[in-house]
Amino acid sequence: MKNGILIALVLLVAGALAAQTKISGMVTDTKGEPIPGANILLLNTYDGTTSGADGKFDFLTSEEVIQVLVVKFIGYKEYRQSLDLTASKLTVHAVLKEEINQLEAVTITAGAFAASDESRRTIFRALDIATTAGATADIAGALNTLPGTQKVGESGRLFVRGGDGNEVRTFIDGMLVLDAYGPAAPNTPSRGRFLPFMFKGTSFSTGGYSAEYGQALSSALVLDSKDEEQSSRTDFGLLSVGADVAHTQAWKNASWAGKIGYTNIRPYFGLINQEVDWEKAPVSIEGSSAYRQRVGKSGMFKVYGNFNHSNFSLHHHDIDDPDVTTLIDINNNFRYLNGSYKTSLNEKWSLRSGLSYTLTQNDVQQDDVRVKEYDEGIHSKVVFDGSLSDKVEIRTGAEVINRDYHAAVDTSSFVPGFHEVIPAAFVEADLYASNKFVTRVGGRVEYNNLLNQLSVDPRISLAYKTGKTGQVSFAYGKFRQSPKNEWLRWDNQLAAEKSDHYILNYQLIENRRTFRVEGYYKTYSHLVKFENGNPFVLNNEGSGYARGVELFYRDNKTIRNADYWISYSFLDTERDYLNTPYAVTPSFASAHNFSVVYKHFVAKLKTQFGATYSFTSGRPYNNPNEDKFNNGRTKSYQDLSVNISYLPKPHLIVYFSCTNLLGRDNIFGFEYSTTQNNEGFYNSRAIRQPAPRFVFLGVFITLSKDKSINQLPSL
Repeated sequence: MKNGILIALVLLVAGALAAQTKISGMVTDTKGEPIPGANILLLNTYDGTTSGADGKFDFLTSEEVIQVLVVKFIGYKEYRQSLDLTASKLTVHAVLKEEINQLEAVTITAGAFAASDESRRTIFRALDIATTAGATADIAGALNTLPGTQKVGESGRLFVRGGDGNEVRTFIDGMLVLDAYGPAAPNTPSRGRFLPFMFKGTSFSTGGYSAEYGQALSSALVLDSKDEEQSSRTDFGLLSVGADVAHTQAWKNASWAGKIGYTNIRPYFGLINQEVDWEKAPVSIEGSSAYRQRVGKSGMFKVYGNFNHSNFSLHHHDIDDPDVTTLIDINNNFRYLNGSYKTSLNEKWSLRSGLSYTLTQNDVQQDDVRVKEYDEGIHSKVVFDGSLSDKVEIRTGAEVINRDYHAAVDTSSFVPGFHEVIPAAFVEADLYASNKFVTRVGGRVEYNNLLNQLSVDPRISLAYKTGKTGQVSFAYGKFRQSPKNEWLRWDNQLAAEKSDHYILNYQLIENRRTFRVEGYYKTYSHLVKFENGNPFVLNNEGSGYARGVELFYRDNKTIRNADYWISYSFLDTERDYLNTPYAVTPSFASAHNFSVVYKHFVAKLKTQFGATYSFTSGRPYNNPNEDKFNNGRTKSYQDLSVNISYLPKPHLIVYFSCTNLLGRDNIFGFEYSTTQNNEGFYNSRAIRQPAPRFVFLGVFITLSKDKSINQLPSL
């Protein structure tokens, strides 16, 4: 009996073994390299194994008929193959394809500085813009501490890589702002119209930027506004130069925020001696409003509006006889309205659309001559973003820029101006060969109604990961921009000015430290030039180049509660344009630019300290008393600025800042008389800072249910 049972068991086991199938094979990547540790199993069973160091595997299964073999490994797409298990032996070669993970994949960095708390490759956060000493909460002031920019103290605008201040265009939520700076007196710096606290992210491209952005010859500053606020609050600011009040109301899926501010620098200028002879120092009133509404599961509707009125007047002294003055009075009105909508169309495609309106009115009185300037523009855009596969991403869209400009002089019946319409379309694709290599290729097509001309501008960027934390990028592109209003109003047939960008970049981000080095070469063509020195007879025969090397290092790891960055730029540039007799270094360009920014929060004192040191080598200027054009050089520009934020209570901030703490006499250039004196020389006057320092003191109070909310990110 026992022998019968034993025989039956042996026959049963033998039958089971006879019914098993042996599955063996190898797991490799697309290059044929073995992948060890891959998981191999039959779907919905417990049968499987893992690949060895050589990528090989084998296991037995008693499953029958058709089953699905699944092979998985992190970083690769899942592999599946149907197997007929009626055979006793099966051999499988599983080739795994790399999965493109957007959080780990290489990104384009050539020419671009991302500034977003949400960016996966953050170098410069939105908060940094607001808290940089010396920037006085001005976006351009903070970005001037980055490589590729330079201090042009008498302007206050962004000058990028040998480009003029008008060659940087500002976009809010992808929509163009025609005039991003407030008015300023001659040789005094202007400020940006928009405060950094409005934005959750900033992309500052010093070159090689996306084909989505046009009409920008040197740089694109793209500001991404905040989504809906999560809590209601009221903010008060008591300032040494004015006051402001703001309120934010939050609902479940929407929010509204409004702010109104009054700035009056007259009492301050009455206490501090100024280089400018003010009749009435600047006074302005500004208001802004933002509404945000979530639509459905993925839609976001935004509306933002801004208005500003400012006026001032000053006495302009004659260079030869300072007692002879000209009264200049300026009134400026600015309106900006921006509406945008973004939503997901499906799992792979999304839609962005927007409409913006800009109106700038200047009323300038110079003694008995009055000039009224009117600049109005509408920008509309629609963009589709999507994925054709995990290796191909597409961005395409179309837009129309419609501008109407005219300037009227009350002593003349002639009204110079123009009406320009530029429809454009663009497309670009990100092609991921792997997580280590991506190519962005695209182009932009524009039509200009003034010239009846169609243009095509190609752009391409490449990026390759050299390791887990480092990467190399290259970018090339053609860019164009219509001439400045002051030239185009006299000659509507002027062609767009053009530039070509070549950029090579290496970037390393590791353990909260960033190192970046970038070289570039730019060529300029079709620049506006005066014929025989006559500013009323213009052509597009100007040209130029700019080349340089830039270094950037940031560290918020080494020193506890501290953050600092160091920037250096070398610039070699020449231009033959406007009234230059031949190619020379422009008066706004300096060869060496250096900045150090340091911020430190001392918890025991509840205080954040900040300091910025800036150095710029001497700039050229033209001295008509010398034979060679633009042969003069100013002394170097140096500035040490500080700020302090003290938080006695979480919702209360006392803020102090001082620019040019050491009071250095920085000279930006010289003005010369148009006629010679009795000795046969042209008299001159230095272009200086309006005052040695600017001191600011403010008290900021926030009222909310959560009393820990404050305005520090806005300062």
